Amino acid sequence: MSRKAPVLDVDAILDDRNTRIIVCCGSGGVGKTTTAAALGLRAAERGRCAVVLTVDPARRLAQSMGLTELDNTPRKVTETEAGGQLFAMMLDMKRTFDEIIEAHADPERARQILTNPFYQSLSSSFAGTQEYMAMEKLGQLRRSDEWDLIIVDTPPSRSALDFLDAPERLGRFLDGRFIKLLTAPAKAGGRSAFKLLNAGFGLVAGAMTKLLGAQVIKDLQTFVSALDAVFGGFRQRAEMTYKLLQASGTAFVVVAVPERDAMREAAYFVERLAEERMPLAGLVVNRVHLSPASGLTAARSTAAAEELETRGEHELTAAVLRLHAGRMQLAAREGREQEHFTSAHPTVPVVQVPAMSQDVHDLDGLREIGRLLAS
Repeated sequence: MSRKAPVLDVDAILDDRNTRIIVCCGSGGVGKTTTAAALGLRAAERGRCAVVLTVDPARRLAQSMGLTELDNTPRKVTETEAGGQLFAMMLDMKRTFDEIIEAHADPERARQILTNPFYQSLSSSFAGTQEYMAMEKLGQLRRSDEWDLIIVDTPPSRSALDFLDAPERLGRFLDGRFIKLLTAPAKAGGRSAFKLLNAGFGLVAGAMTKLLGAQVIKDLQTFVSALDAVFGGFRQRAEMTYKLLQASGTAFVVVAVPERDAMREAAYFVERLAEERMPLAGLVVNRVHLSPASGLTAARSTAAAEELETRGEHELTAAVLRLHAGRMQLAAREGREQEHFTSAHPTVPVVQVPAMSQDVHDLDGLREIGRLLAS
């Protein structure tokens, strides 16, 4: 006998004015971005002033919201009859990093940092930079207090957990004490500093070899001395953002599709959130295949098709029966994957979103996804 999961009540989360942040997370390609956008629109239609922070560069998301483009500044998408508003923005990783520099340095020091080759490599290619900047932007949006609901679409990455680790990883890297270690001649002078930078920071070695050794060291010294004063509070902000994620006003929504790898990743994520004491709202299972004729099993459908084919009758009917059998078999496989998750995590609320016949390409499509999420 299969265990039935509790139902995720999406509208109860959106209607709770104490909920200020919703974080949509999960492995890549499971529909996190569309889920986040649909939640934002439904929240606005229920009277919330919501902003969706996405990292998806696909133009179709902007177009579905009636915008020609999304950038690093929240843009108004719509106002609703319920008095709500929906804004959307797309994270620009490097621009967000540049904004931090500009906000915490005088113009000359900012210029030195922004033009430095080490900074340019760091801000565009350091492992975890995108994840950290998503959390940095979340902190900025929350501190501005312009929106009563912020919905975050977490970055696609090899591991869906990277964004949880990124603040600590990048904060540790840019911590003032670590920078002082690099600038201390007795401890990390000359080529040893370059070796430490190259090994620890993951910068592309090929680009470094094109530079003369003396120029590398000069750029390094300029970089760390300029950053020393600017990033003293980096770790502190990282810790504040982490606490924000743990607060009762935050709700994590794990998104998956009913396939083995995605459901395993979802289970791993649920367990990690529990370890970190972060508030889990529940699981959204996207692209679920259902059949209106669920009473007709795959076995009966296949048997009927074989009978018709043996008689040489009703070829079209037989073909439809075989299509139905295939769909029922797919639904059964998907059901087993979800049962595995529910057996391991029986208290996690779940909502299923049926597979759509086409991609979402306008507000009506997002509205329909929101309706399905809430049903």
